[in-house]
Amino acid sequence: MLKKLTVAVLAALSASAIADINVGVSVSATGPAASLGIPEKNTFALLPTSIGGQKVNYIVLDDATDPTAATKNIKKLISENKVDVVVGSTTTPNSLAMMDVAVDNETPLISMAGSAIVVEPMDGKRKWVFKTAQNDAHMATALVQHMTDKKVQTVAFIGFADAYGEGWFKEFAKIAEARKLKIVASERFQRNDTSVTGQALKVMAAKPDAVLIGGAGTPAALPQKTLKDKGYKGLIYQTHGVANNDFLRVGGKDVEGAFLPVGPMVVAAQLPADNPVKRSAQEYVTKYEAAHGKGSVSSFGGHAWDAGLLLQNAIPVALKKAKPGSVEFRRALRDALEATKELAGAHGIFNLTANDHQGFDQRARVMVTIENNTWKLVK
Repeated sequence: MLKKLTVAVLAALSASAIADINVGVSVSATGPAASLGIPEKNTFALLPTSIGGQKVNYIVLDDATDPTAATKNIKKLISENKVDVVVGSTTTPNSLAMMDVAVDNETPLISMAGSAIVVEPMDGKRKWVFKTAQNDAHMATALVQHMTDKKVQTVAFIGFADAYGEGWFKEFAKIAEARKLKIVASERFQRNDTSVTGQALKVMAAKPDAVLIGGAGTPAALPQKTLKDKGYKGLIYQTHGVANNDFLRVGGKDVEGAFLPVGPMVVAAQLPADNPVKRSAQEYVTKYEAAHGKGSVSSFGGHAWDAGLLLQNAIPVALKKAKPGSVEFRRALRDALEATKELAGAHGIFNLTANDHQGFDQRARVMVTIENNTWKLVK
């Protein structure tokens, strides 16, 4: 009897010692942000299935670019799949919608969305939230610098009527004011709109030297196509939210000549040899294109890859303190993520702190233009 009991205890301890790490994922693989979410979804299939000697399961759900669906997804991942961490979502509104659930369950959340509002200002809620996409403020600085170099004095803004568009306008306006750029018009549109003629005409009536379109994915092509159709001749800028091939396909000749800040991964092959991100960026590009074909890689998949790198760096540290499946492990994982230092990702070098849960510096951005239906590094 004692022998049987000992065997049972040892078996239980062994099972506990090799408990799987469950990573929940919510991406916008359908809906208006599908061109962003699909490469993110594809990237999770490339991530390691073992970290620190523990098996890792990725449970990937589609939130259809809908904040309500994103909330349902994270509740399901936590309650039914017992995940140790959640990666998601693709968009800012969806990521914001998931926050409260993550906090209530003390589960780290790694967002792939762009807006700084996901991790700023730091508070009790955002203590549990991290992000891999460059902050809009970070990118806006590079964009404004390019505008001033081009002698732009007046600029108009047309952006999404949601947290992404508002976040970009807020950050851009703050930096533009400091650099003496005058914003002469500000318009909004919905991600699923089929016409922005009214907004474009109002923007053109203000006669700006340049127009900034604060959108992401293929919907951001619509304002630029409309401006070109109506005869606008000034400079047009986009945000890093459009850096994928679907945007180029939908925009066609109408998006030629646009300028935008992007993560260095987008032009990895064009980076100089001494760029500190070149090697890590090319590693991801090589793996993704080996699976999906030459030219298939997307900036947004890189944000998913970087989430994977953060976990590969933090999980071994957390495993020294607690076992997967416990609140103690989730807390240890949160602490380990926050302690990340000099981690080279596909988009930049991560240095996280208690007050900075994004952690990028100027090494995480370059300016590009669209030339011959592709991205060209602006040197």
